[in-house]
Amino acid sequence: MIEVRTYAQSDFPAVKALWEEAFPNDPLWNRAEAAIPAKLQVQPELFLVAASAGQAIGTAMVGYDGHRGWLYAMAVSAAHQRRGVGTLLVREAESRLRGLGCGKLNLQVRATNQRVIAFYSALGFDVEERVSMGKRLGD
Repeated sequence: MIEVRTYAQSDFPAVKALWEEAFPNDPLWNRAEAAIPAKLQVQPELFLVAASAGQAIGTAMVGYDGHRGWLYAMAVSAAHQRRGVGTLLVREAESRLRGLGCGKLNLQVRATNQRVIAFYSALGFDVEERVSMGKRLGD
C-alpha cells in the first residue's frame, strides 16, 4: 500500500538517498541538505512524500504563489517506478493546489528527457512554447 502524505523530518535520510539516485548531477543548491530546510520554511504542507511500509519512495515538492502552482523535485525510486506512485503524487499535488484556489500547475522538464515528458503528457500536461529563464540570486 502506498500512502501520500506531508513530509516528516524522519523522512530526511530516505529522501536524501532518493534524490541522490534520481538527480545525481544536481547542483548543490538543489540537494536535500539545502532544498529541504528551505522548503520547510515556505508551505511545508506542500512537500509530499509517497511512502511504502513507512519508507519514503517518492517525493513532490509543490509551490503556489497565488497565481500559479509549480511542481519540483518529483522523484520515484527506480525500484518503484511504473507502479502508479508518480501519478499518486501528481494527483495529490493537484488536489492540494485546487484546495488553495490554484487554477494552473506548471513544471519544467529537460527537453531531452522524453520518458518524463511522456509521463506528464499521459497525465494531461501539455508542452507549452515558452523560454525558461533563470537567475541565481545567491551563491
